[in-house]
Amino acid sequence: MIERPVTEQNIALVVDDDPDSLTMVSAALEENGMSVIVARDGQTALDLVGRVSPDVILLDAIMPRMNGFETCKRLKSAPLATEAPIIFMTGLSDADDVVRGLSAGGVDYITKPIVVDELIARIGIHIVNSKLIQSARDALDTSGRSILAFDRQGELVWGSALALASFTLAAPHRTRLREWLLDNSRKPVSQIQPLVLDGNAFGFVGLSNSREILIKFKPADLETSEQKLARLLFLTSRESEVLYWLTLGKTNRDISAILDLSPRTVNKHLEQIFQKMGVDNRTSAAVAADRILHE
Repeated sequence: MIERPVTEQNIALVVDDDPDSLTMVSAALEENGMSVIVARDGQTALDLVGRVSPDVILLDAIMPRMNGFETCKRLKSAPLATEAPIIFMTGLSDADDVVRGLSAGGVDYITKPIVVDELIARIGIHIVNSKLIQSARDALDTSGRSILAFDRQGELVWGSALALASFTLAAPHRTRLREWLLDNSRKPVSQIQPLVLDGNAFGFVGLSNSREILIKFKPADLETSEQKLARLLFLTSRESEVLYWLTLGKTNRDISAILDLSPRTVNKHLEQIFQKMGVDNRTSAAVAADRILHE
């Protein structure tokens, strides 16, 4: 049985133009507790991933019209950029074919005829690894650090969920972003100025261990400062408003007038804010909140 890393049932997408192979693999996965969706060609697979988020994709390399290698590239590229691990299934076994599959974005390569036990074992490992990676990327969003990763040619490789959901640029802006990435990829981070395109802000973070270019992304419609403070500090909406104006150097009287609150109410909100933040004065609260807003 597949060891499930989450409580809900895992979903597998099986893509193969051979009906016998499709039936055999699907039956084996279902017997091991997975939900299975199938596609007979690459375009259907792309359409399905646009509507459903599978936990793993099993992909035949040799198919008519769009082969598995091209399908894999499209699955792993924007706008889909699926996070599901892709395992190739094929009768091709030359080293060049294996390299081609991995270069297209696959994580594994299984030759036909399929050995079911081996396939099940590999699927389990890749699903667990994928969930761990996704948890790490989700943590970036939770901490207010939406990240996009690009390769050395300026192509999007992966991103945290919020960043991917908000990353939409017209073609001219994508060209300008690619130029900015490539122009700055060898410069010290401290010397790189942020880029703003159509209200979207891009900040250079650095290079990953695999030499991907990491970019902090702030979309034009990102949450307000007050919403960010409320989310990260577990504040009410009114408390976050009071704290936001505090970071701007406003006095209690100023905040009272701005928010149409009595001075006594402002003081009560500040008491709750200090308690939730673990601080005991206005200055400490303002400094800590300002740091959060500018991370």
